[in-house]
Amino acid sequence: MSHFLLTGAAGMAATGIRPLLAAAGHRVTLLDPAPVAEVADSERALRGSFLDAGTLDEAMTGVDTVVHMGGLSRERPWEDILATNIDGTQRVLEAAHRAGVRRALLASSTHAIGFWPVGTPGAELVPRPDTYYGVSKVAAEALGSVFADRFGMTVVSARIGTLSDIPRSERHRHTWLSYADLVRLVEATDQTATPGHHIVYAVSGNTKGWFPLGPGRDIGYDPRDDAEAWAPFPPEPQADPDLIGGAFADDEHPLGGTW
Repeated sequence: MSHFLLTGAAGMAATGIRPLLAAAGHRVTLLDPAPVAEVADSERALRGSFLDAGTLDEAMTGVDTVVHMGGLSRERPWEDILATNIDGTQRVLEAAHRAGVRRALLASSTHAIGFWPVGTPGAELVPRPDTYYGVSKVAAEALGSVFADRFGMTVVSARIGTLSDIPRSERHRHTWLSYADLVRLVEATDQTATPGHHIVYAVSGNTKGWFPLGPGRDIGYDPRDDAEAWAPFPPEPQADPDLIGGAFADDEHPLGGTW
């Protein structure tokens, strides 16, 4: 079993996968400025920020793979996005390199390509962000690439779709990621024999999914859940259903706003 560092440990993503990681026998160091509830015997909780070098050095002790889920998950003013999502990702990767931790999973997002129309061939390779938040995920992918190439690390940039316990709308039919499949991606990152930087789609094996599963399967990610098990769904209103970013790309959600 492996030892993971999980940043953003009090957030939704981490809260959803923690019990599954524990059930699989993994050890997890939890890092968040906020208190983390119900710490298991297999977990170690550290209260602090991934922006602090000393805290990161302590958190990296004994870790096999970093799972960087911390940061702002919605649109915010540029200064906040820069400090938390971009500078923060650089500091996490630098600390991992400093500690000799050679594997990392970075929480990217499909909003890194949000202005591509749904179904655009090759969109998995070409950034087209819909927000400053999306820009921060493009920057995180670039940081993952340079640390992989410079230092021989294995870095997976996971373009997360819609992470939730169950899919709840027509859009989720195409973008859903289950907590169980996210754990499978974490374990694939930890076990892959393929070095370098990999951009993969963190989505479940949805029959009507928008995103290619091949890049994930190349590193051993085999999603098993499918949104169709919960179909049919009510329609979800959005300004432009033809864009991957959906509402993130519409005029009602201003660039650099707080929403």
